[in-house]
Amino acid sequence: MTNINQHITKRFCANQKSAGHVAGSGKSSSPFGGGGGSGLLTVVGAGPGDVELITLKAIKALQGADVVLYDALVNPELLEYAPHAEHIFVGKRKGCYAYLQEQINELIVSRAKSHGHVVRLKGGDPFVFGRGAEEMEYAAAHGIEVAMVPGISSCTAVPASQGIPVTKRGASESFWVITGTTKNHKLSKDVALAAQSEATVIILMGMSKLSEIVSLYKKQGKSDLPIGIIQNGTCWDEKVGIGTIDTIEEEVSKQQLANPAIIIIGEVVRHNEQIHKIQNEYKLLSIEY
Repeated sequence: MTNINQHITKRFCANQKSAGHVAGSGKSSSPFGGGGGSGLLTVVGAGPGDVELITLKAIKALQGADVVLYDALVNPELLEYAPHAEHIFVGKRKGCYAYLQEQINELIVSRAKSHGHVVRLKGGDPFVFGRGAEEMEYAAAHGIEVAMVPGISSCTAVPASQGIPVTKRGASESFWVITGTTKNHKLSKDVALAAQSEATVIILMGMSKLSEIVSLYKKQGKSDLPIGIIQNGTCWDEKVGIGTIDTIEEEVSKQQLANPAIIIIGEVVRHNEQIHKIQNEYKLLSIEY
């Protein structure tokens, strides 16, 4: 695997000089530019949505990019870090595909060979249900050098942004992160196993399976267990619904919550409410004294 620091630094320096850059073409005279080289793929995590939650290393990778392939959950403002690169939207949403995965894989290879440095920009962390590993394997098998820049995962950052920890002493000793919808469009069998535990459970891509999830928890006698749903986490249009297993579907209907959203199940969901309660009690005491 390529040393990401060395390659990104070289690309950044080459772009700063910009002597051989062809405007609008995404081509440069850098060691990874066009001209028959093997090229470089850097899979980059863009973070959970807020533009300020991208890492410095990810920004450096974008600044050194010749081509950026970006997903639907990536904040478009981040593309401003790669003003001279070619930007290609390859996002996928349920029932709507700009490109099939096989086409994305082929696009990575063709652009890397023709242009040089391809940044594959993905929401959250590319190695958490992001298919980053698959794309790296495909590129490597076709002679492309590969590197990876981790991102802040939405599975922990989005709950945290709402004051919900995924672990808390006395409430949760562990947490599960599960995909709500598998490759076969079914609810993951792991959800049934997780429902039997005392762990915090975070479910991604699970809104279409919410009724099934609720049913599994009810079968375990956990109708009063807290559950939170956060749509568009950390973004300006973020929406939040808090309830229990018994009431959450009504809350979803009331708040009109939909994908993209994260489901958090467990006693830790009460933390936000507890913090507000403590703060209010402190204010009342301050007024009295």
